[in-house]
Amino acid sequence: MELWISFVTVLGVGVIELWLAIPTGAALQLHPVLNGLASALGAIIGALLVIFLGDRLRNWILKKRGKAKGQEKRGWIYTVWDKYGVIGLGLLSPLITGAPLGAAIGISLGASPGRLLFWMALGIVVWSLILTTITTLGLTQLQVF
Repeated sequence: MELWISFVTVLGVGVIELWLAIPTGAALQLHPVLNGLASALGAIIGALLVIFLGDRLRNWILKKRGKAKGQEKRGWIYTVWDKYGVIGLGLLSPLITGAPLGAAIGISLGASPGRLLFWMALGIVVWSLILTTITTLGLTQLQVF
């Protein structure tokens, strides 16, 4: 039962922030594989919620303002978006801004929800593996001393 509570706790923290979920799992002495899995799954759920709700909200706002999708004002942020796109955002946002904020940025810039979710999930899995490995190795080295 304690394992289940730890897993769900890390999953819940992962919905909010991946960077916080992995150390939480380590503090709860969750096995590194379960820690990475719970953290990644939580972050993917957080991104999915933002993408699903954000796309509907964005379309509703654009409809109310009388603008069709793709007719938004173009500025410097769109220049950056055009250069790196959904792939760059999906792979880097779990590390830099966090998955929910990265998903919100992608949706606000008009990313396709399915494509954004794919690249966000891939970025989350990659960074979960890297951060869980670093955390586990770091804690192992602390125990040696």
